[in-house]
Amino acid sequence: MLSRPRIGFLGTGWIGRHRMEAMLATGAIEAVAVADGADEAAAAACALAPSARRCASLDEMLALGLDGVVIATPSALHAGQAIAALEAGCAVFCQKPLGRDAGEARRVIAAARAADRLLSVDFSYRLTAGMVAIRDLLAAGALGPIHAVDLVFHNAYGPDKPWFYDRSQAGGGCVMDLGVHLVDLALWALDFPAVEAVEADLFSGGAPIASDAVEDLALATLRLAGGTVVRLACSWRLHAGRDAVIAAEFQGRHGGAALRNVDGSFYDFTAEHFTGTRADRLAGPPDAWGGRAAAAWAERIAASPRYDADAEHLVQVSDTLDRIYAAAGISTAALSAGLT
Repeated sequence: MLSRPRIGFLGTGWIGRHRMEAMLATGAIEAVAVADGADEAAAAACALAPSARRCASLDEMLALGLDGVVIATPSALHAGQAIAALEAGCAVFCQKPLGRDAGEARRVIAAARAADRLLSVDFSYRLTAGMVAIRDLLAAGALGPIHAVDLVFHNAYGPDKPWFYDRSQAGGGCVMDLGVHLVDLALWALDFPAVEAVEADLFSGGAPIASDAVEDLALATLRLAGGTVVRLACSWRLHAGRDAVIAAEFQGRHGGAALRNVDGSFYDFTAEHFTGTRADRLAGPPDAWGGRAAAAWAERIAASPRYDADAEHLVQVSDTLDRIYAAAGISTAALSAGLT
């Protein structure tokens, strides 16, 4: 068992610092290095961990002999940086997406397996109190066989960084940014059944997407082994009448369950269990869920940094995103061609 693993934080914008703070709050890890090209972001991270060394690059961080690296950089960098950290013997906690396509994700997972090091992606919505309660219902068979799942993530705003709008850097638009959470939630909640068929329509500016654009609205249908039909919808800048519409609804033979955001909030959720006209509350705000996945990784690496085969499911999530793009006529295969 490692005692206080030594962790480096690569990318310390607001989400990187938020996850860093959640990890430090566990007391399970020690922050020994931070790296961010923006002085303000790096300084704010160093304020959280005054003894941490500011590094100019990942290579400089790895030279310190770290036990783990937390990655919160632009999407195009995730796979290469994760592989470099794993090959240096570090466990990795990475922001989504792990790779811009399934090819990149497979290479990262292969590196984690070869290094026998823990690999996790920050799929934070899994650990909202509401989704944990719904997954428990599903696992117990309380809803009966699930035949329909509806998931939405509409964001009334678009990303504020230019790289999100460049397919070569981001891997895609709202599907890669928001839809990745919906795909992961559906597959995770149902214990990762095979995806047998995918249909999708992607739009940019109200028109079907062109190959040189990134989508700002996506509609997709996944048909899963066992007959479950999953419908996904996600968007940037939708005229939603509120900041956000986020929901995950499951319908089974014996009941239903739903996670829904409250009054347009990005952070507050309720969860309910439905039986006919009856609705039983499963969870509600306040629920400080945002850093829960990061804290769990910190505690896991402190217990054991070794590879966990659950990481294999990350390929299925990436492959499903590739198939959504392919169903709309967009190829993602060229994105990872230059990764070494």
